[in-house]
Amino acid sequence: MSRIAATFDQLTLAGRKALIPYVTAGFPFADITPALMHGMVEAGADVIELGVPFSDPMADGIVIQKAGEKALSLGIGLVQVLAMVAEFRKKDSVTPVVLMGYANPVERYDQLRGAGAFVRDASAAGVDGVLVVDYPPEECEAFAADLRRHGMDLIFLLAPTSTPERMQQVARVASGYVYYVSLKGVTGAGTLDTAAVEAMLPKIREHVHIPVGVGFGIRDAQTAQAIGKVADAVVIGTRIIQLIETQPHEKVVPIVSDFLRGVRKALDA
Repeated sequence: MSRIAATFDQLTLAGRKALIPYVTAGFPFADITPALMHGMVEAGADVIELGVPFSDPMADGIVIQKAGEKALSLGIGLVQVLAMVAEFRKKDSVTPVVLMGYANPVERYDQLRGAGAFVRDASAAGVDGVLVVDYPPEECEAFAADLRRHGMDLIFLLAPTSTPERMQQVARVASGYVYYVSLKGVTGAGTLDTAAVEAMLPKIREHVHIPVGVGFGIRDAQTAQAIGKVADAVVIGTRIIQLIETQPHEKVVPIVSDFLRGVRKALDA
């Protein structure tokens, strides 16, 4: 059983919902990420999504795009992201870490180091799951199988426009959890319609029999609590990036920790 599956099993037994914060690796400072990850866990995070900086992040809104650009300018690429996970693992062998990004860095990594190098090295660093935005499920069966052999899950996005056929395709290869994008558009866009999310989740669960997390548009404890009533996990990214984008180094971890404690309290209420 993967660390992600074990975490969701424990949360289900406890009657709790997963809190999954997203941060761009290497933002806003190249050396901040491992400490920020530990701070998020101490504040109640159950799984951490770590964004791999990429120059053309088509699913991301302007806030996360700018965070990725800043991290790239600081020299952060996939090699550095794996090193951050390995550093985090020196003190935390329990909390699942998911890399979220795009096909280009993964495929470039393998081009430079040989076929299968990314899966091998991600496993060695302590990664638990991978979400590659532009990998369609029908082309991922071999990649998913390779990840599973190394104890990692392949996570997919579903959207308000996803058809039953697409949900079935995702269900065949996905493990860990699926990430339901609650809004049409990019990260940070629009206002969350909790009623629409509540109506969509039973349709997803007809086909997908692993936990369903919801993200895009969750900005505070109140919306997190509303989504937590119907979803298995709440994913928060853009709001965290906004909170820290102009902060000095010493304030980044305390600000994120304080924010997440409020969300955790609301989810558990």
